[in-house]
Amino acid sequence: MSATKRFSFIDPAKSPVFYGYMILVIGTVGIYCSIPGQTIGVSVFTDPVKDALGLSRNQFSNAYMIGTICSSLVIGRAGIWFDRYGARQVAFFAALTLAFALMLCSWSVRMSEAVKGLLDVRTWMVPFTLMTLLFFVLRFSGQGVLTMASRNMIMIWFDKNRGKVNAISSVAISFGFSSSPLWVNALIEGYSWQMAWQFLAVGLLVFSLIILLFYKNKPEEHGLVPDGKVPGPKDEGKPVPVARQYTAKEAQATRAFWMYALMLAFNSFFITGLTFHVVSVFASEGFPKEEAISIFLPASVVAVTVSTVFNFLSDYLKLKLYLYLMIFGGILASVGFLFLSTAIGIPFLIAGFGILGGFFAVLNAIVWPRFYGRTHLGAITGKVMSFLILASALAPSVFSLCFSTFGSYRLMGYLGLAFLLFLSLASIKADNPQ
Repeated sequence: MSATKRFSFIDPAKSPVFYGYMILVIGTVGIYCSIPGQTIGVSVFTDPVKDALGLSRNQFSNAYMIGTICSSLVIGRAGIWFDRYGARQVAFFAALTLAFALMLCSWSVRMSEAVKGLLDVRTWMVPFTLMTLLFFVLRFSGQGVLTMASRNMIMIWFDKNRGKVNAISSVAISFGFSSSPLWVNALIEGYSWQMAWQFLAVGLLVFSLIILLFYKNKPEEHGLVPDGKVPGPKDEGKPVPVARQYTAKEAQATRAFWMYALMLAFNSFFITGLTFHVVSVFASEGFPKEEAISIFLPASVVAVTVSTVFNFLSDYLKLKLYLYLMIFGGILASVGFLFLSTAIGIPFLIAGFGILGGFFAVLNAIVWPRFYGRTHLGAITGKVMSFLILASALAPSVFSLCFSTFGSYRLMGYLGLAFLLFLSLASIKADNPQ
């Protein structure tokens, strides 16, 4: 039995409806299951875990940063695995690894005390090193591999309708991610942080079996084609336009690869830095904590609206327009960041924040298969993912360094505007290489 059908009793070719719609549902659930390895899923555990381990907030944050940076350096290898073995096997082992890491996280205090006793030391370096290693595995398997494999699988099963299905997936993920801190926190308060991580680990073990059953690598392996058209006798002899299948090295030789990747990385850097320090950013301009936190809901509404509308339109419009609209969103956010204490500050920041997030959901999924084909999609998106993870890892420390050095975060706004100006000029010839 072939690897694509082993342990699976479901034949996509016999499905009464196009199996790609099942892929859309289960792939979206797969991205949702990566929450324990995402910042939004880890942040809820910060206070109870750092206190239990005896780490300061800075020590815990630095362990998270180092683990995340290390994961960004090797995530490209996971993209090569995706191309070689397919979404099914890669996502299965990613889910298992994430479940194993979560179980180890729940035992982190006992493991730390055991190592201290074995080495006869009482230093903070033991729990710091332990959490750095655990964060590396969490970020690599969750934010990196499981997310990439699930999203790429959805994109591979669709072509002409890629924007439409990404709109559905993006909206579901946006609402799912935004609500996750509530139920994760409820688990922690109701059962303890150790039990919460164990519940999540068991859930991922169950989902790994679902991956074996329902994940399918590509429609061609089952006699299907993207979007659901089954080739028949009438189609024989008809010329079929074939897109060039770029390797990762060939993709990186194009201007479009770097312009889109840098814009997506800017989004990860700016939004992560602002989110991480939002209370401090607003306090430095004289705003209370409540005002800082209140920006996320309207920004989310803008992001979901932009994502939904432009995902649907992406099947008909050039993505270069989207790139410039995303740059415009970044400019709005940077200006709002600079003039936060004025009347335009908060509205500009909310609008820019939302536009950035909305177009990120579109471009990060649609650009790579449309520009570079599906054959080496894993290696290409793996490289892009390494940029995004690295940018998100560096952002909190860079923002903090800016504030501690200059007593204000405004320099980040000026740097953002300078970078976006460069990107807008360099992207003039960033055309679709197809």
